[in-house]
Amino acid sequence: MNKNNISIVILAAGKGTRMKSNTPKVLHKICGKEMLYYSIREALKISDDVSVILGFESEKIKDSMLQHFNKYESDLNFFIQDLENYPGTGGALKSYTPKHNKILVLNGDMPLIQASELEEFLKQDSKITMSVINKPNTNGYGRVVIKNNEVQEIIEEKDANKEILSLSTLNAGVYCFNKEILDKYIPMLDNNNNQKEYYLTDVITLAKKDNVAIKPMFVEMQNYKGVNDKIDLSQAETIMCSRIKNKWLKEGVIMHLPDTIYIEDSVIFSGECIIESGVGIYGNSKIINSHIKQNSIIEDSIIEDSDIGPLAHIRPKCNIANTHIGNFVEVKKSELNGIKAGHLSYIGDSQIQEGSNVGAGFITCNYDGKSKHKTIIGKNVFIGSDVQAVAPLTIEDNSIIGAGSTIRSNVKSGELYLTKGEEIRKSGFFYKFFNKGE
Repeated sequence: MNKNNISIVILAAGKGTRMKSNTPKVLHKICGKEMLYYSIREALKISDDVSVILGFESEKIKDSMLQHFNKYESDLNFFIQDLENYPGTGGALKSYTPKHNKILVLNGDMPLIQASELEEFLKQDSKITMSVINKPNTNGYGRVVIKNNEVQEIIEEKDANKEILSLSTLNAGVYCFNKEILDKYIPMLDNNNNQKEYYLTDVITLAKKDNVAIKPMFVEMQNYKGVNDKIDLSQAETIMCSRIKNKWLKEGVIMHLPDTIYIEDSVIFSGECIIESGVGIYGNSKIINSHIKQNSIIEDSIIEDSDIGPLAHIRPKCNIANTHIGNFVEVKKSELNGIKAGHLSYIGDSQIQEGSNVGAGFITCNYDGKSKHKTIIGKNVFIGSDVQAVAPLTIEDNSIIGAGSTIRSNVKSGELYLTKGEEIRKSGFFYKFFNKGE
């Protein structure tokens, strides 16, 4: 998308007490990314002047966003709202100075809004355009009175009578103003209300008194959904996850029962991939020409030309290629290339090369209680069942590890390594130990 001559300001100063959490409202995550991330991402697609107004835990929010958007530093600005003297949505704009003549005002708790929808505001020729949802019998929204395709008034739900509550035209909370409107009416706002806050909606009231035309722009409720509590959060994540999956389905990824699959925003697929039901794929994972089987979890890892699962867990920082990982196998921070690990194994902090076979019950003992250590396994190594590899350890090419062994020292190429404990038998010991008669 091209950058337009529009300034965008995102209001994100609220504490969000209804979330019942110590986490700032706009930092609650949807499909792996903070709510505010999505608002900023879409805004930056169409504007070179995006400002975020912060208040509660401002530094924490700013630092979090700059991890995503540092390269947009010249286009992205952060300001702190004077909540003590000028609380409220109108107060947020008291010291705001836009770069362009058109200003689009968004909310940081609307993660589902999309750049293509925001561009529609630019097509309107009114000095004020406001988003309106047409949905009967909906609670929680201010009502918008519209006559002759012009907004006459916004009435908050708590102040509405029965007739007004019956209106289906709802305030979606996104506005586009000409700069001259904000320059004139923001200084005129007051806080003579029960909440003692400065309301942006009062700009509509003041402008209407001066016979300024205010145009409604009808939008889809799903895309303008605000998140105010954990129920809203879960509903927004369901919608976002569905968008993500639909995108990859259109790109050719096969998904079995997609409603049961969870895929985060930063996941990438390439080539022909199959994702079975119950799969979760997280973080910066990349799946290339691979089959992820039922109820497996992939976290921040690269899977290429491989099949994973069912019921496997690939933890962060794994790079797996040309490999079969079977059921109940857990892999963490490992590079696996061309191996087989069929079932019931833990492979952590490891490097295993092609042709090697990992038997059932194999465990890398990578943690000594203080530090993590690495296990390096070469090519064509055959590891029998129920083997423990006590890292740090190197097992060279073309070697065999016998079943039941505990490996405590390096294994040379071509060797058979086998530990075998002494067989002990004591007749009648069970009865003596439990004081039971034979």
